[in-house]
Amino acid sequence: MKIEHFAYQVNDATAVAEWYGEQLGFTVKRGQETPFPVYFLADESGAVMIEIYSNPDVQTPDYASMDPLILHLAFVCAAVPETVQRLEAAGAILVSGPETMPDGDQLAMLRDPWGLAIQLCHRAESMV
Repeated sequence: MKIEHFAYQVNDATAVAEWYGEQLGFTVKRGQETPFPVYFLADESGAVMIEIYSNPDVQTPDYASMDPLILHLAFVCAAVPETVQRLEAAGAILVSGPETMPDGDQLAMLRDPWGLAIQLCHRAESMV
C-alpha cells in the first residue's frame, strides 16, 4: 500500500489551495466548489497529495492552537533560510529555526496564514 493523500478541514479551502500552489508549488489534481470547496493538491513530484476542504458539516480544528509537533506537514527544502524569508513575506509565521541539528539536518517550523504547521527540512542524508 501507499498513501494517496492526507486531508485538512479548513475554513477557506480555495484560499489555502491558491496559497499552497503559489508558495509551495502544489498543483490541483482535482477540485470543485460544490457542494463545498475541496481540492486535491499534488506536490512537485506528483506522487504525494494533500486534500484541502471546507465542509460546513464538519468543525474546523484550531490548528493555530496546536503544538506544531503534534501535527505538521514537512517539506524537503534545499534552501531553508531563503524559503523561510519568502514564506514569511507571503504571510507565514516563523515558529522556530532555521536551525542545524546535531546530525546536520537543517529545520524550520512555520505556520501558514491559516495556522497549519509546515516544516522545512534539508536533510544531511536524504530520506526520500
